[in-house]
Amino acid sequence: MKNEIANFLKKNSIQYKIIEHDKVNTCKEQAEKAGISEKTIAKSLIFKAEKEFILGVGPGNKSMSRKFLGAFLKKDLELASPEDVRRIADCDPGGVYPFGNLMKIQTYIDEALLKNKLIYFSPGSHNETIEIKTEDYIKYVKPTVVKMEEKIEKKQVTLGLNVKKDENSSEWYTQIIQKAELADYSVVSGCIVFRPYSYQIWDNIKNFFDAKIRKSGVDNAYFPMFIPESLLMKEQEHVKGFTPEVAWVTHAGNTKLSERLAVRPTSETIMYDSYSKWIRSYNDLPLRINQWNSVVRWEFKHAIPFLRTREFLWQEGHTVFATKKEAADEVLEILDYYAQVFEDLLAIPVIKGKKTDSEKFAGALYSTTVETFLPVKKAIQGATSHCLGQNFAKAFDINFVDNDGETKLVWQNSWGLSTRSIGIMILMHGDDKGLVLPPKVAPITAVIIPILFDKTKDKILKKAEELKMVLSDYNIKLDSRADYTPGWKFNEWELKGVPLRIELGPKDLENEQVMIARRDTGEKTAVKWKDLKKGVDKLLQDIHENLYNRANTHLKENTKSVKNWNEFMKAAEDKKWIKANHCGNAECEASIKEKSNGLKTNCIPFDQPKKLGKCVLCGKDAEYEVLFAKSY
Repeated sequence: MKNEIANFLKKNSIQYKIIEHDKVNTCKEQAEKAGISEKTIAKSLIFKAEKEFILGVGPGNKSMSRKFLGAFLKKDLELASPEDVRRIADCDPGGVYPFGNLMKIQTYIDEALLKNKLIYFSPGSHNETIEIKTEDYIKYVKPTVVKMEEKIEKKQVTLGLNVKKDENSSEWYTQIIQKAELADYSVVSGCIVFRPYSYQIWDNIKNFFDAKIRKSGVDNAYFPMFIPESLLMKEQEHVKGFTPEVAWVTHAGNTKLSERLAVRPTSETIMYDSYSKWIRSYNDLPLRINQWNSVVRWEFKHAIPFLRTREFLWQEGHTVFATKKEAADEVLEILDYYAQVFEDLLAIPVIKGKKTDSEKFAGALYSTTVETFLPVKKAIQGATSHCLGQNFAKAFDINFVDNDGETKLVWQNSWGLSTRSIGIMILMHGDDKGLVLPPKVAPITAVIIPILFDKTKDKILKKAEELKMVLSDYNIKLDSRADYTPGWKFNEWELKGVPLRIELGPKDLENEQVMIARRDTGEKTAVKWKDLKKGVDKLLQDIHENLYNRANTHLKENTKSVKNWNEFMKAAEDKKWIKANHCGNAECEASIKEKSNGLKTNCIPFDQPKKLGKCVLCGKDAEYEVLFAKSY
């Protein structure tokens, strides 16, 4: 037991009992190991409510509804990050105890838990359970009692999700990445482990995009991850944007380095030092290099796997041209490739546009972007393509002798796509059963599940192997595990988002067919063996189109054009993706963010109206129409 808890109990003369048991990870396991009822366990979760934190406490056999607790508080709630939990409660998320008073935050308790004479809780660890009287808990903790939605968790036949996406998207997302075996939390704060399933998805994205740029004439290379401080400081606008996030290496063993080394936050400076040596004449141009690597940005916002972590995987292209036009043309070429990644591969519609000067990449002349709006009512940047102009050419002395004999500065671009794309895909398509993977990016295209009975087992397994060979153009998984029921397997592969489930049972054997279930809709179709390849091709194409159309409908229904500030604030309250005229002034842009409680510009869409009116806030003539929303 944590000393803080023990001292509190003793100080107030609260009688308690310690039940020791093996390590547990769930309330159900805790109830079994401690020999108690699951409904008497005080399940405790820390939530973030705008700028403050609160503690929610409820029975172990119920899902704690962020929606209902948030409605009671009249605030938007999200689950606190593991880092915040450790800072506030000094324990990991699974060991949170029900004493908000010890954490200096308010406790809100489900009245259903108070029906029990005794309550049980984890004292900051996983191998002990503490018993105290409910009346003592109420007297000394003084929680606020809330009637939360009565929603008893049903006994699961698989390790499925126990929260709904639209009720608690933060917890839903946390569960889905762990239970679908996409990622795991690391002992390094803010960093994650990419498990094989998510890395295969990244490989598919990588291969798709790499083929595009290689065909266009871009070469892959690799540069050091360590950047001398003197190099990082060469372009002041650039370094100003990254310095707060830089991780530094200061020692080699016990020896202090003569110069600090930055762990790569991005590679402009280390690459352009080489470019300045390689480029001499117009014959050396264009120079178009990409590298696949990881970068470290020591953000202090709470980490969200795939969406915002201190280390992430990406590609970064760095290209050099003789003329501004060549650079500008490539910016849009790469942006088109990014749009294809999202639309053709991930089935996610995006808006192409330009960042405002306040939101552009540090050191860039201008930045272009692909953006989308997620079902969790936040916008997100998908990928960016920047024209750096000649800023870095001046800082790093990158010039060339042109064919007219004149020495000129080069024009440069940089562009990047990261593993954030995986998080966007999860949030856009996932549902209450788990992942929903677009077919072109899924590590497993279809899973064959034989329905086995003793009399027909050998025949069915033999036919299943034959059907797997028929579909060898795809990544097919044959799940012939004998110690799991078909229902268990159905749930598992639904959780993992496999696009198609192919069932083969005794009746299918007689009818020379299979039953195919779609992950996106759940619809089942009988397909003859002779038509299997053709049928699967058609279904996969239909799934991609359906996912894209569904996401596109979501974008259209949640994009709202407004003409004045009252309409803007109404749309903000409704959590819409807001289209509004803007004057282009940075101070006005900052005022909008402040007055709207955090809505910022996402991009200036390339598709602009023919006529512009007045700025939505200041009333001056508008420069452009812009998209506003809260964003990741």
